[in-house]
Amino acid sequence: MNADHQLAVLLQDAHLEAPLKQIAQKVQNGERISFEEGVLLYEKADLSYLGVLANYIRTKKHGNVTYFNRNFHIEPTNLCVYDCKFCSYSRLIKERAEGWEYTMEEMMAIVKSYDEQPVTEVHIVGGVLPQYDMKFYMDFFTAIKKHRPDLHVKALTPVEYHYIFKKAKVDYATGMRMMKEAGLESMPGGGAEIFHPEIREQIAKDKCDAEQWLQIHEEWHKLGMRSNATMLYGHIEQYWHRVDHLEKLRALQDKTGGFQTFIPLKFRNQDNQMSHVAESTVVEDLRNYAISRIYLDNFDHIKSYWAMIGRNTAQLSLNFGVDDIDGTLDDTTKIYSMAGAEEQNPAMSTKDLVKLIKAVGKKPVERDTLYNIINDFENVDFPEDEKPKYYALPVIN
Repeated sequence: MNADHQLAVLLQDAHLEAPLKQIAQKVQNGERISFEEGVLLYEKADLSYLGVLANYIRTKKHGNVTYFNRNFHIEPTNLCVYDCKFCSYSRLIKERAEGWEYTMEEMMAIVKSYDEQPVTEVHIVGGVLPQYDMKFYMDFFTAIKKHRPDLHVKALTPVEYHYIFKKAKVDYATGMRMMKEAGLESMPGGGAEIFHPEIREQIAKDKCDAEQWLQIHEEWHKLGMRSNATMLYGHIEQYWHRVDHLEKLRALQDKTGGFQTFIPLKFRNQDNQMSHVAESTVVEDLRNYAISRIYLDNFDHIKSYWAMIGRNTAQLSLNFGVDDIDGTLDDTTKIYSMAGAEEQNPAMSTKDLVKLIKAVGKKPVERDTLYNIINDFENVDFPEDEKPKYYALPVIN
């Protein structure tokens, strides 16, 4: 049953409540849903209903295509001047013994280790420390582009930029222009957490606020550049806080058109100051992906990080509005694994990603950071690996 037929069947359901039917009709007509309707979806809509709507939108935008890229991460440090309650990754300066601080030379050595590999993107994000200042990152970006001009530099969040611009005594517009001139090509979406101050002040009080986060992205967009956006969900926020967050992103996108992708980030409770808060269920994860796809009508892409939610949930998400599952990573990020993600050594080959996407009937397409198509893997068959002589049996507790 295709997406159009699924939606038509849903609209004929005599038991569907009138407000939910009205939302479904809006989706069919390509109309925007309201804030109140967004809250209603969180409060009332079941998973199957949301899946039909989100899959309809996904199919209209992308057909059967699912994107991935070949990338690696560099995390300069996990030491940080900030004390976010949800963070399992960063270590405060007083916990320096548990942290790392890469030098410029060490990070360039990581970049050079990929010289013979067909990666297209380096994703740079980490903790905030005084020595990782504006000059440091400008020199780093310039060094990367000098060494490998074809490697796309996607780096740092408004949390980092706010700190280094303030320290350098430059305004956001000047700072972002200087970063672009140094080699920065796009921004990841991190540091957004939950925008509403009622929640933000409880979980991330010290770092840049919502207005500052949005303003830095806006200045970047004014330069004609692209960025992503995130939302950390499933902790102490209420549903309306999520919709408030989505509304602010949708409004800025109306203004600038600079966002490419929205990535919902699942709160993980291992080894942080919010370990007492239970994590969301897989059903709630899928509902959240679907509602994000429905609400953010002006965002082209919704991404699920397979490294954060695991391969199985990532596959499921492709039927709930998601059209991108990130990249190969090559075990270069610790942000998710230190928080208790299913993927403790997150790395997948191109073959792995293609097989994962094909297994749920989707078309795997390799993209670059800006969603230019590099390879269509729909009809590519990889040679089967030699089968091992022995197989480990599952352990039943």
